[in-house]
Amino acid sequence: MSRLYVGSEVGQLRRVLLHRPERALTHLTPSNCHDLLFDDVLAVEAAGQEHDAFAQTLRDNQVEVLLLHDLLEETLAITEAKQWLLQTQISDFRFGPTLACELRRRLSRFDHNKLASLLLGGLAYAELDFHSNSMLAKMRGPLDFVIDPLPNHLFTRDTSCWIYSGVSLNPMMMAARQRETNHLRAIYHWHPLFADQPFHRYLGDDGHYDNTAIEGGDVLVLGQGVVLIGLSERTTPQGVENLAARLFATGQAREVLVLSLPKQRACMHLDTVMTQLNHDTFSIYPQVVRRDLETWRLTPKRDGGMSARASHHYQKALERALGLSALNIITTGGNSFEAEREQWNDANNVLTVKPGVVVSYERNHFTNEKYDKAGITVLPIPGNELGRGRGGARCMSCPIERDDIHYS
Repeated sequence: MSRLYVGSEVGQLRRVLLHRPERALTHLTPSNCHDLLFDDVLAVEAAGQEHDAFAQTLRDNQVEVLLLHDLLEETLAITEAKQWLLQTQISDFRFGPTLACELRRRLSRFDHNKLASLLLGGLAYAELDFHSNSMLAKMRGPLDFVIDPLPNHLFTRDTSCWIYSGVSLNPMMMAARQRETNHLRAIYHWHPLFADQPFHRYLGDDGHYDNTAIEGGDVLVLGQGVVLIGLSERTTPQGVENLAARLFATGQAREVLVLSLPKQRACMHLDTVMTQLNHDTFSIYPQVVRRDLETWRLTPKRDGGMSARASHHYQKALERALGLSALNIITTGGNSFEAEREQWNDANNVLTVKPGVVVSYERNHFTNEKYDKAGITVLPIPGNELGRGRGGARCMSCPIERDDIHYS
């Protein structure tokens, strides 16, 4: 029987959550894309075709693919879930009581497919089919958004991440992404795939998290009770400690290793500069993941507290935690210029589907060649459009079921 469990980064991947680019990308323009955390506008049809190729590659490798739009549509068919989502996403505090009431009344009449599309993809004032009595609506222009699009839902890894027998519904750092988490809250609470399944909820069931922020691109499940987390521009020390505390309290982790990354967009998450390809093999971008990178080791204390100790070398800390004599490190391919370009295009952000088999953008020729020479099988996918969103195969996937691995 299938279960909700992710035991590693490289064991056989069995079920994964993806989100096909759709309505939200049509709302990206040169004038708003930066506010929506994109560097450029994407060709919508081409991006969709590339995503279809990604999904089919996973299916061809015995991975069941779930699509976010479908899960949200099916969740909205449940009356209680629909009411909660409308109250949460179309709240009085976001829109004011007049416009919120008008919007909820109108949106509640749409079929579940269209409502899911609007919640995910956004709605402009020019697209409203009613005249609002709200002061807010009267102050907005026709191309302003009533409901902001959520194009970053493409990166399903960040919004929620499954760690052993539970999930973290992540408090997101950037305002443009914070509404995403509510969709996953509803899906994991009400959708039949999840509603009756036992699993832990580490973070995300409460409301405001203050300075606690964490995103799934910074979380690597290494197996055997070890978790690796990056301190990036999107994940705070408070986020790491709160997640670690819940992992320890539920007995799901025995150790959390933390790497402090530069707070830069080029390495916004740990998985943009480091991923695991096989039991003992990691891909890194050496200009960021250096030997002197500040590393911390968090472990539970008997009194329920937590110990935080500095480690001198991330590689040695990983070897000790995993019981390995040495790690096999593959660096980004090409000369300095080529490596920087390929890292920007997510050469290190690959998705391992089983030990030694990874999905990678075909455009990253130099790095893919290094993987091949190291005995790693590369499943290439097109990414000329998807890659412009600054996320690779790992970013675009949220594993929901994956096998354990055992280190010798």
